[in-house]
Amino acid sequence: MKSIRRCQHIMTLFLLAFIAGIVALTVRINKQAPFYMSHSENYKLGNVYDRNGDVLFDGSGNGDYPNNHFIDVGNLIGDDKGQMENTLVAQNLDSLNNYSFNSGLVKKGGKAAIYTTLDHKANRAAYDAFMGADGCAVAYNYKTGELLVCTSLPNIDPSKGYAGLENMKSGTLMQKAMYRTVPGSTQKVSTVISAMEIMGQSALFSKKFSCSGYYINKSDGKIDCHNTWGHGEQNIQQAVENSCNPFFAQLVEDSDLPLDRVKEMYTKLGYAVSDDETEAEVGYIDIDGIQCEKASTKLTDPSDFSTQWGCIGQGKTLVSPVQLMMWQSAIANETGKMTMPHLIEHVTDVNGKTVDTAETSYSDKLFSASTASAVKQILMTNGANHYQYSIPGYNVAIKSGTAQVKDGAEENALLVGFVDDTKNPIAFCVVLENKYSTPAVAENIVTTMLNSLCS
Repeated sequence: MKSIRRCQHIMTLFLLAFIAGIVALTVRINKQAPFYMSHSENYKLGNVYDRNGDVLFDGSGNGDYPNNHFIDVGNLIGDDKGQMENTLVAQNLDSLNNYSFNSGLVKKGGKAAIYTTLDHKANRAAYDAFMGADGCAVAYNYKTGELLVCTSLPNIDPSKGYAGLENMKSGTLMQKAMYRTVPGSTQKVSTVISAMEIMGQSALFSKKFSCSGYYINKSDGKIDCHNTWGHGEQNIQQAVENSCNPFFAQLVEDSDLPLDRVKEMYTKLGYAVSDDETEAEVGYIDIDGIQCEKASTKLTDPSDFSTQWGCIGQGKTLVSPVQLMMWQSAIANETGKMTMPHLIEHVTDVNGKTVDTAETSYSDKLFSASTASAVKQILMTNGANHYQYSIPGYNVAIKSGTAQVKDGAEENALLVGFVDDTKNPIAFCVVLENKYSTPAVAENIVTTMLNSLCS
């Protein structure tokens, strides 16, 4: 009898283990089947839409759209062909799968879809405003984090295929707003924030340095100003408005601004900071699966030419347009916290049920609310004094930059800032490459983008 009971117990355990295995296998198949289906030849994808229901990616590939309908967002949205990996579709194929384990492959009527925060009309308006020049424009709602515009040139309409890929211009298959570039004087915003946090507002506003058109630093390095006649004696407000390099070189050398503290502040802002010949490891900001490069710089000595130049926006400093824009949100909201951007508003499954909805999120506190308010006033004053005619109709806080690239052979124009408007809380960054080779103007691109978003 004991042996019989023992056998019954063993059989029961085997049966329970078998049932548990079947349940685990079912769960695993249910979870992983969409992944394997999306990587098979027999699959069907749903669409990607903008915030107004305009198609940004046609999962079936059978839609009839105007020529180059997707060219303004092609290297951001991407497709499933494997040519562009750092794109919305490539990183979210599972969400677009019109397949479920229970109902099988859906050939018609599947409702899997991604609904984005983008405004297709505004993206196309910004794209056209470049007038064929290379560069990028990005804008988002600094209250909610909704990414509204993210376009770059050159670009591609993925629905037209990749014929002649080898002849496409460099950068065609990458969304430039996500990748680091030389920030030029837009970098001075980070330096102002750092100085204000380290030495305090009163001390910073009391600093005055003279500009004669250039400055010979303590290491005998020459820091040129864009104004060869110089700006004379200036305070921080005037130096920001005039984008005066000698002022900022002297500020970096000032004993009230220890470089170790600057490094700490830059690191807190999100820079990878190196202080030797080793390149700092660059991290990424995740935007719904898309990787956006974080900023990096090299700072060695406050009297070193390259270090001063790095704090001004040249040297070894590189920042993505998206991150430049994100810092503006921490200023605009007067919190010192960045609003984190998102591209997906919500996702529906094969049955049309909403399965994922975006929520607004924020970074850790990068700097104090008082610093945010003070820097906001500096940038608002700059906007009122210098941009009310070139960007008409908007109360903009703004900083410009000119970035020397390709060993000084070309100059890029940058504008970063935000609209101080509760109805249209928009932060932005525009990069116009090789600015002297095109009739396009960065201020016109910003104005066109804002007009489309705010209309």
